[in-house]
Amino acid sequence: MDLGETRDRLGRYGVWIAPQTLLGTPVPVQREQFARIERLGYRSLWTGEPPAAAPAGGREIFTQLAVMLAATERLVAGSGIANVGIRPPSVTHTAAATLAEAHPGRLVLGLGGHPGERPISGLRDYLDAMDEAATRLLPGIAYPRVLAALGPRAHRLAADRTDGVHPFLQPVEHTEAARKALGPGPLLIPHQALVIESDPGAARERIRAVLRVGQRNVETPYTANYRRLGYGDEDLADDRSDRLVDATLAWGDEEAVARRLRAHLDAGADHVLLHPLAADLPSAVDTLDRLAPRLR
Repeated sequence: MDLGETRDRLGRYGVWIAPQTLLGTPVPVQREQFARIERLGYRSLWTGEPPAAAPAGGREIFTQLAVMLAATERLVAGSGIANVGIRPPSVTHTAAATLAEAHPGRLVLGLGGHPGERPISGLRDYLDAMDEAATRLLPGIAYPRVLAALGPRAHRLAADRTDGVHPFLQPVEHTEAARKALGPGPLLIPHQALVIESDPGAARERIRAVLRVGQRNVETPYTANYRRLGYGDEDLADDRSDRLVDATLAWGDEEAVARRLRAHLDAGADHVLLHPLAADLPSAVDTLDRLAPRLR
């Protein structure tokens, strides 16, 4: 499948569910809710994979993607991300190729999370090893690859070696910058956290509660990228400023949230992933149900 076909299959909007949410959701409930997401008209379903040492865990990503694919008929399943620090490149390739063979055109493999001191070089080496494995193991089975790229060097690697990028928890101005860096060809699939809540304090607290888990006053590639976008120490300290929270969280009524989602498309995104901040999977899908009429 070429990227034009992938874009057509993805459409405009998909869904991103936190790995911790899926870890706490029994598989029979997952199946029901995944089928419900498909009926609502969303075109893809993604989840991530935390590093092995992360304080909050998740299910093994390829097993989880297999559940998503089996529970639905047309949804594209995406990894946002499959963590390259967890398995060898040959294993990542054969796992992705097996799913792509079983469900043609329905997998996008997002990669990231290299644990070394030189993450871009490490990712390049990982992609080299995946490509070498693909000449020997399940050759000829293609699937799109995207990187969790934030900065200029990662964008160059993504444009040179993969099919695009999947930025996580970034403002609309990052989507615009990423499209300029990538050019018109590669896929640009941003994640957008959201909550339907019109009280500013209550809305902001929903994401601040998430960010406090291991990320408070810690320098990461995300904080470095926010600085590139013009956010300073006062924005990144402690619970983060209202300015930065409002740039990375879509909140308000249904129309306000829908406007933020459309803004990513206007800035150059191909496909926007909705991440409802909710207590459990059924509640997240309830939020998606409320938004769906605004997105058709």
